[in-house]
Amino acid sequence: MEDINYIKHLNGVFEQFARDSRLNPTHISLYVALFQLWNINFFKDGFYINREEVMELAKIGSKSTYHRCIKELSHWDYILYTPSHNPFKGSRIKMFDFGTSTGQALDLSRTKIGTSNGQAVVPIIKHIQTIENKTNLNKPPFYKKTSVNGSKNNDKLSTTVPYPDNLGTSTDKTYDDPL
Repeated sequence: MEDINYIKHLNGVFEQFARDSRLNPTHISLYVALFQLWNINFFKDGFYINREEVMELAKIGSKSTYHRCIKELSHWDYILYTPSHNPFKGSRIKMFDFGTSTGQALDLSRTKIGTSNGQAVVPIIKHIQTIENKTNLNKPPFYKKTSVNGSKNNDKLSTTVPYPDNLGTSTDKTYDDPL
C-alpha cells in the first residue's frame, strides 16, 4: 500500500469511527495496533497475530477486554478475525480497506458551495482583554526597601558570606581553578 493509500485508509477508518457510536477508546486502540502490525506485514491480505503482542501495542491489560473488543471489531466488519485456538499458531487477521478508492471521497454532510484552489484559512481567535484585571485591585502598593532606621537604602547590603563568588561566576571562568 503506498503512502497516499495509507493516509486515505486511516482517514476513511477514522471517519467511520466518528460515525460509529458503538466504539470506545479500547476498540480504536486495538484497531490502531492491528493496523500497525498490518503495516509491519507489508499490508498483506491476511496476517497472523500474537495476542500478548497486540495487547501490549494496544495498551490493553485484560484478556477478556481484548477478546471482547476483537470479536466486536470483527462482528462490526472492521476486521475479519479467525481465532486459531492453538497457542503455537497466532490468530489470523484480515484488514478491510476504508477510503482507498482512486476517486475523491465525497462528504455528503458538507454544503454545496464547492471547493477552492487556495489553502483554507482558519481564523485565530485571541482573547482580547478589554476589562480591567480586578484580581490585583486589593494588592498592597509596592514600597521601596528601606533600612531599619527609615532611610532609603541605596547602598549595597553587606554580605556575611566570606567568599560570595566562590564559583567564579562574576568573572571569566578559568578552568584551572578547582570548584
